[in-house]
Amino acid sequence: MKDPVNALAEIGRQAGGEVVRLDLGLFRPYLVTHPDHVQQVLKSDWTNYRREGMFWRPLRRILGASILGEGKPWESSREVLQPLFTRRYISSIAEEMAKTITLRIQELDRYALSGRLIDAAEEMAGIVNQAVIRVLFGDRITRADGERLAPAYDTAATSINFRLLMPFMPYSVRVPGDRAFMKAVETVDDVLFPVIRKARADRSDSLDVISALCRARGEDGAEIGDRQIRDDLVSVYGAASESTAMTLTWLWPLLDAHPQVAERLYEEIDRVVGTGPAVPAHVPELRYTRMVLQELLRLYPAGWIFPRMATRTAEIGGTRVKAGAQVLISPYATHRLDGFWERPLEFDPERFAPEGQERRHKYSYFPFGGGPHQCLGQHLFYVEAPLLVAAILSRFRPTLATAGPFTPSPAASLRPREKIALKLVPVRRAMGEAL
Repeated sequence: MKDPVNALAEIGRQAGGEVVRLDLGLFRPYLVTHPDHVQQVLKSDWTNYRREGMFWRPLRRILGASILGEGKPWESSREVLQPLFTRRYISSIAEEMAKTITLRIQELDRYALSGRLIDAAEEMAGIVNQAVIRVLFGDRITRADGERLAPAYDTAATSINFRLLMPFMPYSVRVPGDRAFMKAVETVDDVLFPVIRKARADRSDSLDVISALCRARGEDGAEIGDRQIRDDLVSVYGAASESTAMTLTWLWPLLDAHPQVAERLYEEIDRVVGTGPAVPAHVPELRYTRMVLQELLRLYPAGWIFPRMATRTAEIGGTRVKAGAQVLISPYATHRLDGFWERPLEFDPERFAPEGQERRHKYSYFPFGGGPHQCLGQHLFYVEAPLLVAAILSRFRPTLATAGPFTPSPAASLRPREKIALKLVPVRRAMGEAL
């Protein structure tokens, strides 16, 4: 209960990747960490392991029946959304996304000039939120409403902690976080439903996600209902905004602890981007930046746990798993297995150097999941995250102002339990001090 994220990882390491039955009193799920077993659950036998059961009940209260569900709602949502998250589509919207990021980061100048500290999680969420909202809603949502949506989703993602740790607790029993969670869901609905109705009335052929969902038709040829569109928007928003923001929050303490990595990252961004702005044409040249992000995703994958429920009795690695049993897959744990990673607890971007990558099991590294349910936001992340990091580091040298260690919190997305405060030093001043 004190540190469940690292506890699962340590159990997986001690078991050497073997299937472990966790004894949590009334609740006894199976922890699956070996890449062979992960591949079986997520890909080769994925129809037997569904996103259902007690772990998903708390999430359904905000996500509804959507792209993160199962069955017909998932199939229809994926058919509509998949074309919107290809490399080609992301490239078409990248310029607008880069402009949004640049304008938002310029607002941080006041912190740098005054010496005031920023909350890394809060600012990463604010910057990513604006960029993602542009992708999802075009110009249909005001900045004020966008800034209501971000903290509401954040509250829902964090107030759900108790339910995630105690999924067997009946909903007739109020637990800490329930009131905040339901109020946050109300705010999300208050923002989204009017925007959906406006998008329907516009009948636009725009490329934003909400327009595509409003144009979509079900198997019967009828329009998709407002509730289905709302559920898909919330799911995509969480995957594209919350996950990216929380992942990037972990970057700053890692750079502080690894100054050689930081210096090499600064050098690349200074050489490629200069004083900015960062634009999509820079992204292919930011090779070391991508390596840093890949290693960041290895150590701190936003989706730290993927629960599944076995629908029929089967074997995983010689262990009999009965129908109805819960199976827990944790990228956080698998990414730390000694048998598949050398020095697994160390932050080393060189693991992902194109010329030196060792051959690894495909499912030893799966920050975006795998199989038919693989996250659609992968291409968006590898454009959005480098643009954001380059935009910040071409302008500032963030320095850590709070001492660690920083403990992962078992929220819907992996986030630090403690506040990460940063001081922003303008690049020119930082370079002058270095000289």
